[in-house]
Amino acid sequence: MDVPRSLTAQLYLLAYDPRKERVVTNFRFPYLLRAAALTDLLLTGRIADDGGKVRVVSEERLADPVLDGLLHQIAQSGPRPWRHWIGKDTRATARAVRDELETKRWIRVELRQPFLVFNRSHVRVRDTRVVKRLATQVSAALTGPVSRVGDHEAALVGLAAAAELGTILPRARRRAYKQRIALLSERGGPATPALRKVIQQAHAMSGG
Repeated sequence: MDVPRSLTAQLYLLAYDPRKERVVTNFRFPYLLRAAALTDLLLTGRIADDGGKVRVVSEERLADPVLDGLLHQIAQSGPRPWRHWIGKDTRATARAVRDELETKRWIRVELRQPFLVFNRSHVRVRDTRVVKRLATQVSAALTGPVSRVGDHEAALVGLAAAAELGTILPRARRRAYKQRIALLSERGGPATPALRKVIQQAHAMSGG
């Protein structure tokens, strides 16, 4: 069974809650997707860390609207800190990831209360086996030999932990695998610690 290739898409699907039968989001989620997109660009050799700033090393397109859009945005702006890019255009990125997953038929967006002023939408995963397969990858990264964990999977775990993605890494699980998560997070690149700082700052500004 195929799964989306990007960290951005995978983390979006891992936010699916089978009990609620929908993708569950919170204030941390858009930051997570931005950090995931940056990490995707890092792992594919499009950007690099340059003294704590994001630098473009290749503008070759990836045929992914979300990643290509972010790459173009960085190229037009010039080097800026990782936290800057994680905190920028978060809602637009979240919508873009959702729209792309809907276009590729990974998810279904259901509009609730369409005749009210404030509409709400629920996002359902079309085939939950995809989520289970991704969850298996996370479990293997946490419990299997570290030598067999690739950089992509290490980043997946590190980002999910930094954003406290409860559907896959609830608090008890994060505590149980604290050392392994820390080890994998180090391999995930600069976006992971930057994501943690951005979330902490946003939490403090909201009054906790």
